[in-house]
Amino acid sequence: MGRVIGRQRRYADLTTVEAARVGIEDPIAVIPAGAIEPHGPHLPLATDLLVAEHVAARAVAAAGEAGVDAWLMPAFGYTKSDEHANLTGALWISGETLFRQVVELGSALRASGFGRVLFVNCHGGNSALLEVALRELRRRSGLRTFLYAGRAEPGPTELGMGIHAGWAETSMMLHLHPELVDMSAAEARVPDGIAGCEHIGFTGPVKFGWLADDLSDTGVIGDPTGADADTGVRLVARHVETVVGALGEIAAFDPARGVTAVATAAAAHSVGRGTR
Repeated sequence: MGRVIGRQRRYADLTTVEAARVGIEDPIAVIPAGAIEPHGPHLPLATDLLVAEHVAARAVAAAGEAGVDAWLMPAFGYTKSDEHANLTGALWISGETLFRQVVELGSALRASGFGRVLFVNCHGGNSALLEVALRELRRRSGLRTFLYAGRAEPGPTELGMGIHAGWAETSMMLHLHPELVDMSAAEARVPDGIAGCEHIGFTGPVKFGWLADDLSDTGVIGDPTGADADTGVRLVARHVETVVGALGEIAAFDPARGVTAVATAAAAHSVGRGTR
């Protein structure tokens, strides 16, 4: 494709002439989604966004090398993070606005030749809304729609409650952007009262409405103090490998007929390359 970007496959870097060639093979648009919100005194506001962009970029590059026609799109950065509205640094839009933006983008993706879209989301506040938006996009635009919602792996001292700016996110940021992390300011904020509930919880059968300041005065919900960069390497690689494998399946996904052997082979090949 002439000047085209090789491994990076960044759609917004293309010229109009190059973009016109993209829609020939039913390509996949890969859209990172994060947030700008408090992540305690030790992490930057853009933590979710930075992780989502990195995971999506590496996955698109690796899948592209294996022959999957995926393209990295500009990220959603200002999103539904108003659960942090009472803490300094949160920049959010309403759920209604984000939903409308996501759904309206579908017609533009279709007009540009895309038949499939995957959201790589690393902000939990977006997940439920994006799940509903997938069905709306499917109905209105005919796009095949998919969501990867990366969840934080709880650390050893977090009682299963490490969902925000804790061990996992801090470890990933120590790997990806150590210059933006201040471990001397890292402090634990584990909501141990919830850990004693049998039914109510973040991942239990009974969910509950919460604001960040119900649980923490800093934006931390977890324990970042034991985070390390080596753990971050492992966690990031796991996210990337999962998305690469998913892209291989998404490329040929049809729920009426299943996923073809070709797509499965492409996914397996992708996982073995470029995900470290």
